[in-house]
This record gives sequence, C-alpha cells and structure tokens, in this order.
Amino acid sequence: MAANLRVSEVEIDDQNVTINWTDGHVSEFTATYLRVNCSCAECVEEWTNRRLLDPASVPANLSAEEYLRVGRYALQFLWSDAHYTGIYPFEALRLLCQCDECKAERNG
Repeated sequence: MAANLRVSEVEIDDQNVTINWTDGHVSEFTATYLRVNCSCAECVEEWTNRRLLDPASVPANLSAEEYLRVGRYALQFLWSDAHYTGIYPFEALRLLCQCDECKAERNG
C-alpha cells in the first residue's frame, strides 16, 4: 500500500460511500459497514482493543449525512445515528476496502 495514500474525492449517496483515491483505486462501502468498523474510543476500548459497539445497535438504514477532511490523513463521517466522533485514517479506510484487489493484497 502506498505510503502517501490520499483521497481525491468522496461521494455520499444515501446509504453508500464511495472513495476515489489519488492512485486511481475506488473503494465502495455501505454506511453501515463503515459505522460498524469505527475505531473511536466510544466504539473500541482503548487499552484492550475490545469492540464496544454492538453491530446490532447500528440502524439498518444508517446513512452518512456529511464528511469532513481531517488534516491530510483522515476523514470523519457525520452519521445519521448522531455518531460523529470517529476518525477514519486513510490507511484504515483502504484496509477496510472489500474489493477483490484489496482482499488479495491483504491475503497475499
């Protein structure tokens, strides 16, 4: 994975989030998938890394209402369930990509 990983564009469409990367890759996510994988202190215990968020508590119709860029390294989504504290570093977002190419790279 490129050390200088950057996002060129983010598209939010109802319950889907598409991230276009500067290396030409495109990652497509459901809002629910990203929300369930939030790693903020409300969702993951800091010392043990134990998941605190119960995936069943995330609404099935969750959507990303907006996003913010955090410096040059992350995105923050504003979710329809009023969860706003999660920051998604670019590297973590790329690792969450479920496309065949990314899966093969992780398993390679």
